[in-house]
Amino acid sequence: MTNWNALYDRLRGSVPSLELRRDEPMSRHTSFKVGGSVPLMALPKSETEVQQIMSVAVLEFGVRPFFMGKGSNLLVSDAGADLLVIKADGLDRLELEEEGKTWVAARPNGRTIVAGSGVSLARLANFALENGLTGLEFAHGIPGSVGGGVYMNAGAYGGEMSQVITCVSSVSLPPEEMIRELKDPGFSYRHSVYQEQDEFILRGYFTLEPGNPVEIKAKMDDLAARRKEKQPLEYPSAGSTFKRPEGHFAAALIDGCGLKGLTVGGAQVSEKHAGFIVNTGGATCNDIVKLMAQVRERVFKETGVTLEPEVRYLGMEGDTWNF
Repeated sequence: MTNWNALYDRLRGSVPSLELRRDEPMSRHTSFKVGGSVPLMALPKSETEVQQIMSVAVLEFGVRPFFMGKGSNLLVSDAGADLLVIKADGLDRLELEEEGKTWVAARPNGRTIVAGSGVSLARLANFALENGLTGLEFAHGIPGSVGGGVYMNAGAYGGEMSQVITCVSSVSLPPEEMIRELKDPGFSYRHSVYQEQDEFILRGYFTLEPGNPVEIKAKMDDLAARRKEKQPLEYPSAGSTFKRPEGHFAAALIDGCGLKGLTVGGAQVSEKHAGFIVNTGGATCNDIVKLMAQVRERVFKETGVTLEPEVRYLGMEGDTWNF
């Protein structure tokens, strides 16, 4: 059993500049606005701090941290989780590489943006726009971070991270002296190699082509308008609750089963977009999990298609997550 007081004191002593929080409610850090507390959260502001945290936690205390970005695809148990959480918010480096450098031969005229894992995808897309670079318009409305976007190969409206990422830097567990540079993150639909490896994503390299800023802005505005019209942005959610089944669309299957508006406690299948489960006010993690289970059971019964969750679940050891 982890001695959280001892780990807190050791981290405080070895990394004096590090922001540490005890018994931190995860409802403050997830887009669903639900979840109990974790005993310790670290919010590093540099890659050096990340390596120091992992050295102390893993090598001295045998604690395997949980890595998170904006919490936009995370569902946390009402009981919380007995974990050290490292949140990437402070890793906010965002800059253009020197001209003349290129990561992909097929983009000889491209420019590369270096973005820390805590940078929001909206900020990254705006930075590309400011520099007249096209390819990240799809990411502007995704409410996540670079780290989470890489981890999940996030995408929308025909675009995804795999189309623009050319290299990822990370630190492995147990921490190594050298930062690992990976030019093939093993992307597939909502998947990257980082889902099988204990690695903290430090930064991503995005190689983009020059574009017309007016056209880039127009595309971003169009996608934003489409999101506002079709998605329940007025309620807390984690975006699409289920992955797209092969040959189908999850929202169409759910809608076809007449499940729009289905409610458990404060959780509801959105009446605006059946692919979203939303927190209409006061929802618990348990409400959301029960509703997901009902949707999944009904869709399978009526269509034979098994829906797989797109959201990640975090809970106490022994918690039931029936997916």
